[in-house]
Amino acid sequence: MALHLLTPPLPSSAPSSLPRRRSSPSASASLAHPLHLHSRLRLTTAISRPAPGTRRAMSAIRSSLIEPDGGALVDLVAAPDLSAALRAEAEALPRVRLAAVDVEWAHVLAEGWASPLRGFMREHEYLQCIHFNSLRLPDGGGIVNMSLPIVLAIGDADKDRIGAAPDVALAGPDGDLLAILRSVEIYPHNKEERIARTWGTTAPGLPYVDEAITPAGNWLIGGDLEVLQPIKYNDGLDHYRLSPQQLRDEFDKRGADAVFAFQLRNPVHNGHALLMNDTRRRLLEMGFKNPILLLHPLGGFTKADDVPLPVRMEQHSKVLEDGVLDPETTIVSIFPSPMHYAGPTEVQWHAKARINAGANFYIVGRDPAGMGHPTEKRDLYNADHGKKVLSMAPGLEKLNILPFKVAAYDMVAKKMAFFEPSRSKDFLFISGTKMRTFAKTGENPPDGFMCPGGWKVLVDYYNSLQTEGAPAAAPPATV
Repeated sequence: MALHLLTPPLPSSAPSSLPRRRSSPSASASLAHPLHLHSRLRLTTAISRPAPGTRRAMSAIRSSLIEPDGGALVDLVAAPDLSAALRAEAEALPRVRLAAVDVEWAHVLAEGWASPLRGFMREHEYLQCIHFNSLRLPDGGGIVNMSLPIVLAIGDADKDRIGAAPDVALAGPDGDLLAILRSVEIYPHNKEERIARTWGTTAPGLPYVDEAITPAGNWLIGGDLEVLQPIKYNDGLDHYRLSPQQLRDEFDKRGADAVFAFQLRNPVHNGHALLMNDTRRRLLEMGFKNPILLLHPLGGFTKADDVPLPVRMEQHSKVLEDGVLDPETTIVSIFPSPMHYAGPTEVQWHAKARINAGANFYIVGRDPAGMGHPTEKRDLYNADHGKKVLSMAPGLEKLNILPFKVAAYDMVAKKMAFFEPSRSKDFLFISGTKMRTFAKTGENPPDGFMCPGGWKVLVDYYNSLQTEGAPAAAPPATV
């Protein structure tokens, strides 16, 4: 894959060490140029500036500022010279057909986002995950965070067909072979327990549950994954799907001395940009010379009323083109994970995955990974619990968490600004629902809420729904 990047000039010096949370038990601004990274920062404890005179040469600075979980990135994609032999082997194995969400999880596993996990979870890994939100490393190596179960469900017919076979072939929704799952283990899929422990409720109407759990089989199959070749979606966005290793390489190429990550599944408005730009300002004030932003939209399953990924990526491109974010210090890349909307449980997964991508600072805001209660008129989770959980979560001690201030529309200044409780009447909160309503009805938001180019992308998308009907489903992933 050819990467065409704007590389900022290298500074002559940088801080000698990165701030960390105290140990405890413990480009053009174009969609054709994806790269811009993330990192994360915990301000739950004091963060010190580098001591005067403690600088090192830029040639010694590496942007791989944080070690991946388990000490090394997992890469489960077979070497090209082995692909043909593995495909021939897979043809003779019992076969399980994956749903689209399963393929997204196979992608996540294959590239090492879930390192050190090497495949769909076996039962002992699954139990650690749903009960402890973590996995114990072998030989007393400590624990790593793992808050979401990455599992593969199968039905009774699949189980009978597999029988005692040690290895199983995995095929995509279209039947094309994707991978081999080795040394498999099959165990019961207690859906109610999984749902209750992941979401804290079994209320009907949870989007991921309806999509991926309720219709799934009553058995889980785990094993070591070997992917035949890189998973592609052929949707015009594959060049944005940079693996953790590709992101780490790019951070090194740019000489980043801090990487701060911002995850989102919504269009970027000027409040988001205010938070990201303010984070970079704070890192510069702390003494960092070249902090890089990883703008990292989630690219897997999202609920039906979320803005589709291709539209979001076009909107993000306009934000860079309009200069709201600096394309020279921002990397835009797609995070391939599906979305659970599981609040404080899920936000740990989002943070953990960015550790593996090389981010050492992570921005967390209000109600991360949250949603409205599916049957009651209230939020499903406490809006402050996500950032509090991240500050205490086992296995995330090495990641710096940066809670951001609340941003809202300042009706006096006519721009997005940090909320000031002393003059609360001057601020307007524009929710995602309200933003979508504006776009659907053709009503413009207040000036300064979103860059004009980005807003036009949203209006055009909702107009297309009204004139042409809902867009066709995205094509399935392929190898």
